Amino acid sequence: MFARNALFRTASKALPRSTAVRGFAAVVPTVKPTNPEFSSGPCKKRPGYSYANLPTRNLGRSHRSKVGKSTLKFAIDETKRLLGVPENYYVGIVPASDTGAYEMAMWNMLGARDIDICYWESFGKGWFGDAVSHLKLRDTVTVNEYSADYGHLPDLSKVNPENDVLFTFNGTTSGVRVEDGCDFISDSRKGLTFCDATSACFAMNIPWNKCDVTTFSWQKVLGGEGGHGVLILSPAAVERLETFVPENRPLPKVFRLTGKGKFSAGIFTGATINTPSMLAVEDYIDALKWTEESGGVQGLIQRSLDNLSVLEDFVSKNDWIEFLAVDPKTRSSTSVCLTLKLEPAQVKKFGALLEEKEVAFDIGGYRDAPPSIRIWCGSTVEKDDLEKLTPWLTWAYETAKEA
Repeated sequence: MFARNALFRTASKALPRSTAVRGFAAVVPTVKPTNPEFSSGPCKKRPGYSYANLPTRNLGRSHRSKVGKSTLKFAIDETKRLLGVPENYYVGIVPASDTGAYEMAMWNMLGARDIDICYWESFGKGWFGDAVSHLKLRDTVTVNEYSADYGHLPDLSKVNPENDVLFTFNGTTSGVRVEDGCDFISDSRKGLTFCDATSACFAMNIPWNKCDVTTFSWQKVLGGEGGHGVLILSPAAVERLETFVPENRPLPKVFRLTGKGKFSAGIFTGATINTPSMLAVEDYIDALKWTEESGGVQGLIQRSLDNLSVLEDFVSKNDWIEFLAVDPKTRSSTSVCLTLKLEPAQVKKFGALLEEKEVAFDIGGYRDAPPSIRIWCGSTVEKDDLEKLTPWLTWAYETAKEA
């Protein structure tokens, strides 16, 4: 913590958590984070990253060439191996980031059963909107809505194992995640589970036996380049694709996962839908290699937890900042959302001050969330940079409060 003037230190001794004193000029810290990139997506590149190290063998070549297909297959196989995805599951690279992957699954598979949609942040709410407003599923099946305000989880015990269920493993815009194990999902379920895990894959333990459709984008936890999503399907999800044909539902070419009633397995061995950026794929492979070098997924999980601990310690010592997540057991270790004892305009000023000083970029809370900040604590962020950031948070608070 940066040095303060003597009067401020004396006044602070009686307080259990520090409280800024009005009328005193904030002391500007002298040390900045080495890297100010704390964006929640696209996220910071891995430590030591250089695009000069990326192979160029695929540039100017068809993604359907022998080298192109082998590169895509390698990325798929490494994803499956590092994440510990079961052998009989399918992993594929698809267009349009996590959004494209999740909507692809929704458009192909929903409508066979009643549906429980659980959400507590903006993207989960978007999946609910897709289901009822665009797919108009309430015309043919029952769609149950289980929601909660930002900072809370809904009552997940209401999930019916007979139904399909949609949920977000980690709420990027609320900083609230489901607990390890996903115990609200029955092992003997009849419906499919659709898990949006875009800021959880490679950062949290995903219980694959509970997930039939899982999606993520490597631009999140691994800091890859944007534009591509990953779609992971269980055998039950593949069976749904081959036995259920939605009526009167046109599917764009980039959404189609079947051909002539059969599962398009080639998508999951490197024959991708649409043209992928092979440079982005090489960038992803670079991140996968770093994952291996960093102790695999468990190593990345620990790095993220260590990062979170810096902010947990800071929040415990300051009464003007709180986690948006009410229950510590559901607190995200990647997208850490924090509320401040400031007016909405002052919260914006807070973020602008840090950006102006080139201390923290892109940490404003999501536009639909309560006035807040959002600091990415995923594994590509260095713990040392978070430790250097915390004095600046105090400075920005004191400065914005006086504005």
